[in-house]
Amino acid sequence: MLWTSNQDEVLELLEVRPGHAVLEIGYGPGALVRLLAARTGAAAIRGLDPTPGMRRAATRTSRAAVRQGRVALGLGTAQDTGEAGRSADRLVCVNNIALWPDLETGVREVHRVLRPGGPAVIAWHGGSSPGRIARSLRLPKEQLDRIEGALAGVFCEVGRSQLSNLVAFTAVR
Repeated sequence: MLWTSNQDEVLELLEVRPGHAVLEIGYGPGALVRLLAARTGAAAIRGLDPTPGMRRAATRTSRAAVRQGRVALGLGTAQDTGEAGRSADRLVCVNNIALWPDLETGVREVHRVLRPGGPAVIAWHGGSSPGRIARSLRLPKEQLDRIEGALAGVFCEVGRSQLSNLVAFTAVR
């Protein structure tokens, strides 16, 4: 997944400001966590992933920020984050929404943990110029429409954009 997504474009959509608390669901090997720590003034970056192996990899990738206390990586899922309600200013999820066992429950949980006015950026392989791997992982239009509809069912504002190698949904609470 490190090679199939342009994380810089995701950072632009996320619009992290100094002092923000950011939650990443499905941090994988930690590439976006590392970028968030290095390029934003986020006060806190929390991440959840269901896989202990990914937690170890992401901890290695973001070692300095973890030691400084700015990054906390835990185990969890979109359906059960364990996070307090309205605890995140920004939420991001890249290349895992299609793997959620229950889309609607995950979307409700994302909404619950975001503060009012906060955006969630949820992206999946695809975009305007995807590479070979991302092209093979693209979702059919019906599935993208289902994701957008689930987001629109609980968020006040939902948009879909084509990044270079991701389809990104931005949902504002």
